Amino acid sequence: MEDTPATTWILTGSPENFAATRDHDFRVIGMKERRHRQALTMAPGDRIVLYLTRIAAFGAILRLTGDLFEDRTPLWPGKPGNPDPYPWRFPCEPEIVLDEDRMLAAEAVKDDLEHVRKWPAEHWRLAFQGQLRTVSQADAQLLLGRMRREAGVTA
Repeated sequence: MEDTPATTWILTGSPENFAATRDHDFRVIGMKERRHRQALTMAPGDRIVLYLTRIAAFGAILRLTGDLFEDRTPLWPGKPGNPDPYPWRFPCEPEIVLDEDRMLAAEAVKDDLEHVRKWPAEHWRLAFQGQLRTVSQADAQLLLGRMRREAGVTA
């Protein structure tokens, strides 16, 4: 199964949760309580593309480096009045982290992503609601390439 390409996931979160992940050097990522079944299907080598709500942009790509573990220590602020401990966690490493002024606007890639085509064009933002989803290899390569370009990475 080593020839099986890694899965790429889009993890939707607030700018505040992104900042908290940055505060931990992008070395740990967590999923909400209700995402346990999805977390069980994730594996080392999978990529996590971080999508930021409100600014509708992609800010980083992380690579899972270890197995799922449970930890309920608060790291992320979550929604005011409705905190979630994001207990399903993975160790990870940053592959690409974009500066705030270089984040990849979803608007700039929405017409090129297969995932977004599942929704009517005027409602493309629905493609990024909910915390976690997989994307095709084509979408993964497109996001990786565009984010590398924004980061100034040539290879």
